Amino acid sequence: MTEPAKRATETRRSCLALVLAAGEGTRMRSGTPKVLHHVAGRAMLAHALAAVRAAGADRIAVVVGPGREDVAAAARAESPDAAIFVQSERLGTAHAVLAARAALEEAADDVVVAYADTPLVEPQTLARLRAPLADGAAVTVLGFEAADPAGYGRILREGDAVLAIREDKDASEAERATTLCNAGLMALSGAQALSLLDAIGNANAKGEYYLTDAVEIARARGLAVACATAPEDEVQGVNDRVQLALVERTLQRRLREAAMRAGVTMIDPDSVFLAHDTVLGRDVTIEPNVVFGPGVMVEDRATIHAFSHLEGARVASGATVGPFARLRPGADIGEKAKVGNFVEVKKAKVGRGAKLPHLSYVGDAEIGAKANLGAGTITCNYDGFDKHLTRVGEGAFVGSNASLVAPVSVGAGAYVGSGSVVTQDVPENALAVGRARQVVKPGWAESFRRWKTDAT
Repeated sequence: MTEPAKRATETRRSCLALVLAAGEGTRMRSGTPKVLHHVAGRAMLAHALAAVRAAGADRIAVVVGPGREDVAAAARAESPDAAIFVQSERLGTAHAVLAARAALEEAADDVVVAYADTPLVEPQTLARLRAPLADGAAVTVLGFEAADPAGYGRILREGDAVLAIREDKDASEAERATTLCNAGLMALSGAQALSLLDAIGNANAKGEYYLTDAVEIARARGLAVACATAPEDEVQGVNDRVQLALVERTLQRRLREAAMRAGVTMIDPDSVFLAHDTVLGRDVTIEPNVVFGPGVMVEDRATIHAFSHLEGARVASGATVGPFARLRPGADIGEKAKVGNFVEVKKAKVGRGAKLPHLSYVGDAEIGAKANLGAGTITCNYDGFDKHLTRVGEGAFVGSNASLVAPVSVGAGAYVGSGSVVTQDVPENALAVGRARQVVKPGWAESFRRWKTDAT
């Protein structure tokens, strides 16, 4: 963080963040509002709200479209104290900001305007955007150097002074040659914000109220206008599914690089997909084609083998998962435990050193330390109405293809014979065999084949 940005956050300036979430997003071709589409396992709206909060906003207002209670509910879930305002008509960005007039009328040193469909903006960038306000600027705009500026509003400067932001449709040929483009985000002095916004008219190509006009209005009043910059990939907006995928790719690259620099080994980083909140310890190894959903913690020296999927799970130090394993919410894998290939674990605690080597389903269970579940073992946890708990004690051995019908307990050190259906508790150190007695009929196969042959 730059020194000016530090001053903005360390001087305890109050900040109102306005997050605009009223866009219709028709190009998404979706029944889900655009801003509720996910990037790295989190709605774009939630990314934007988390960023403004981390940048020091002490009040947050969210502007939604008419009838969008689903967006309002998502905003409250992420920021319970957020004030919700409705933009009843789509008349431009300044009109959207003024929908939150009641919030703007409350005193704030800084006002930051962010967008719910621009989910990759980092808190430190927002802090840089606020910083010039602490030094007396009335407006700060966020710009980026565009590889292809076509379609973007241009930031027009004379030296370091910002003169105006010109929308592409309204720009002259000379102005279109400018590559410094407007990212859309803006910070305004709380003392000047309402006055500047109320002065914005709609005399432009679209007949809308452009937030960017605040720059020229401030300049005409002799007020200072500053510009902060960010990398182009950080300020990517989302209007369709293609852009959503591009934003996902950018964030995944950011998350992978941060993990590797913190001590994680990824054999093929591009094939690993992380969630926004994935926590990975030091010396964790992740093999190719692993997907992390939200809520996963992997502790030091654990290994996640190829083609595994984890969500809402904890993997303790030294444990191994996969290949081809699935950890569902509530899976808690203990130190040095093993969850092998084609094993699914859900809402189950697997003790230290326990082994679930292959082809098993373990749900709603407690598996004791150093217990072993043979291939094909399943916990029958659901009776069609309720889920029930299975307990397997420390050091117990469950043979292959066993079905443990919950609620049931297998005591410490007990054995369960292969192929058994266990419906009653097994005491410690006991042997339980729950299968039909084998019957052998010599010569039966030969007689059967002869009978089938004669019948044809």
